[in-house]
Amino acid sequence: MSQKPAPAHDLTWIKQSLQSAIELEYATLPVYLSAMFSLEVQNYVAYNTLRSVAMEEMVHMAIACNMLAALGGSPQIKNLQIHFPVTGLPGGAEPDLQVGLAQYSRNQLQNFLRIEAPQALLGGLGRGEAYPTIAALYQAIRQAITDNADAVRAAVKAGGPANQVGDDIGFATIKYAPGVDPVPPLCAAIDEILEQGEGASSESLITTAAYEGEESHYAKFAALYHGARYQDPIPPVKLTCATEPLFFRGRAIGWPEVVNTLAVPSDGYAKLLALDPNAAAVTKDLAAFDTAFSGILTALDGAWNGPAAVSWKTLGGAVHGMVDLRVLSCFNILRYQVPADLVARLPALYPDEIDQLRRYTDLAKPVFYGPRFFNTNT
Repeated sequence: MSQKPAPAHDLTWIKQSLQSAIELEYATLPVYLSAMFSLEVQNYVAYNTLRSVAMEEMVHMAIACNMLAALGGSPQIKNLQIHFPVTGLPGGAEPDLQVGLAQYSRNQLQNFLRIEAPQALLGGLGRGEAYPTIAALYQAIRQAITDNADAVRAAVKAGGPANQVGDDIGFATIKYAPGVDPVPPLCAAIDEILEQGEGASSESLITTAAYEGEESHYAKFAALYHGARYQDPIPPVKLTCATEPLFFRGRAIGWPEVVNTLAVPSDGYAKLLALDPNAAAVTKDLAAFDTAFSGILTALDGAWNGPAAVSWKTLGGAVHGMVDLRVLSCFNILRYQVPADLVARLPALYPDEIDQLRRYTDLAKPVFYGPRFFNTNT
C-alpha cells in the first residue's frame, strides 16, 4: 500500500502564513486610518464606518496572533515594516493591488472594496493569482489546518512561549484542553475573519446571526461608495458585479467634509520637506505621530510576547494609543498646508508618482500633509 503524500502546505507553512496574515491585517490599518483621519468631523457615517472596520481589523490581527501562538509560534509585531505605497499585500494576497496612504475619496474607496472583495465578485476576471483575495489566503490556511490535523493537534498540545490574549475582550482564543480537538476552534477563528470581511457567503454581504447580521466590511465600504445603506433587493437577485448597486438603495449617506491631504509619496514627503520653509514644525509633528504609532506596535508585541499577567492591560494600552493617533494627526499634521509653489513642483519632484498623487489628491485646491505611519522601531 503506497504511502499518502504529505500535504504541500505543512505545519511550518501554516505558521509562516499566519505570520503573513498578521502582517496583512496590519497593512490595512494605516490605509483605512489615513482615510478616517482625513475627515474633518468625526460624527459622519463615513467616520464611524471606517472606525468600525479598523477596530475589526485589529481583532482579526489579534485572532491570527492567537492562532500562531496556539501552534507554538511567536507573533512578530514590533518590527513590522510596510513601505507605502505598495503593490500587493503580505502573504502574496492581491498581488495586483496598488494602494497607498491617502485621504477619503471615491478612488480610495475603490481600493478598499478591492481589499475586502468577495471571491464571487472577482470571478470571470481571468485572474491567475494564487491568492486574488485576502479570503483566498485564509481559505488556504484553513485547508492546511485540516490537512495537517494531527500535526496541528500535537503543536497545540506542546504549546509555546507566546500568550493567548482576548479572554476578557471577546475574540477567539485557542488553548490546549485534554479531550478537546483544537482543529474546529482554529477553523472557526478563520471563518470569523472571513465572514466579517466579505460576508456570510457568496450570496450575501451580511454576516450571520452569530455576528448580529451586520454588514461585512465589503458591504460597509460599498455603502459609502454608492452613497446609500445596504438593503436586500425585492424581489431577491443574485449578487454579481452587475447587480451589486441594487443592494445599496437604502437610506442615503451624505458625503463628508474631507481635508485635502497629499497622498504620501514613497519617500514620506522627504523631497517636499527639504524645500518647505515650515519643515521643522511639520517634521516634528510627523515624528511625534510616528513615535506614537511605533509605540502601539511595541505594546501589541508585548501583549503576546511579554508577561502573561499584564497582557490584557498591555493590549488595552495599544487600543488607547489609537485615540492619540487621531489627535496627533487631525489637530497637528493635517493643519500644515503644503506651500502652493511646492504643489506646482510635484511633477518635477515626483515624476514617477505624480499620476498617483493626482489620483488621490486634488492638486487644484489647497493641499495639506497627512500621517506617514513610519515604524521607528527598526
